[in-house]
Amino acid sequence: MDKIAKDVMNAAQLAAALEVSATPKPGNIHRNADYPLTRFEHFLSGAVALGPAIGDVASQGIKVVSTELKYSEIGIGKYVRQAIQDVNSWHNGGNTHLGSIMLFMPLAAAAAILKTREGKIKVDSLRKVVVKVMESTTNEDTSEFYGAISSLNLGWLGQLRSKDAPDIGSHKSSNQIGKSGTTFFEIMKFSSKWDGIANELTNGLSASFTIGYPSFIETYTETEDVNTATVNAFLKILSEVPDTFIARKVGLDITKDIVEAVKVGMPFSQTISEKSKKILDEYKGMLSKRGHKEIEEMDEELRRSAGNLNPGTTADITAASLMIALLTGFRV
Repeated sequence: MDKIAKDVMNAAQLAAALEVSATPKPGNIHRNADYPLTRFEHFLSGAVALGPAIGDVASQGIKVVSTELKYSEIGIGKYVRQAIQDVNSWHNGGNTHLGSIMLFMPLAAAAAILKTREGKIKVDSLRKVVVKVMESTTNEDTSEFYGAISSLNLGWLGQLRSKDAPDIGSHKSSNQIGKSGTTFFEIMKFSSKWDGIANELTNGLSASFTIGYPSFIETYTETEDVNTATVNAFLKILSEVPDTFIARKVGLDITKDIVEAVKVGMPFSQTISEKSKKILDEYKGMLSKRGHKEIEEMDEELRRSAGNLNPGTTADITAASLMIALLTGFRV
């Protein structure tokens, strides 16, 4: 594997490991908190296991610069599928990294393209190339993605009752993809109405680049503490972007339709965002003892909630924010 591809792989693995290690991230698994079927070590295992697929997609990016491949031939969907299979083969803790993998793939390809072409990776340039990578995806990427999803336990996804796109939660959906001709970007654009990861992928990883990454860098510059900076970045993202994973979990108790479930659950998710904003605005989050205490109490409250309300989408965006920092030169 080329050194550039290895470096990109290392950035992804470290980003995933640092994200899950940040303590306490309210409602999520961290060093001091597990869930009954999914534990801290499952996330550490997944953080390592997703690496080879990231390295492979980075190698594809390098080939784009040498004109061996076109952007449309990078194969984002294929490597998402590979990463999901690799993660699942290395632990028994269920779906730990789907969202992170989806965000990492265009970042990895874009980073490799920039590093190969220009010898450096700047934040603004990275985001522009991420957009180009996503907009160049194909129907084959969609087929690979649906194939990956169909290998998972789909109960947590709910159902999509729409004539405009195949139901991602149905095992039969893969057969409809080839006929539709829908690209991965297009299916993510459609899904962005109710899914935070899809919204990131079709908007240049907006929250990752404009909220999570600058918050992490600002807090780390002030404190030189990765844990503090990561938790505060997590809270900052959550305060500005209500978590669709929580909204879906709340709503699915009432309806199995994904769109309606997120709509029903969003008011509750917004209350969590408001609480995060208050902790940051009034107590500066992890930067004060009172803020730290408020975060711990919020963590316990979410864990006590029926269904364990973990802001999983926020965690994935936090991981992507950390990967951006690492790709552009940050070192622990």
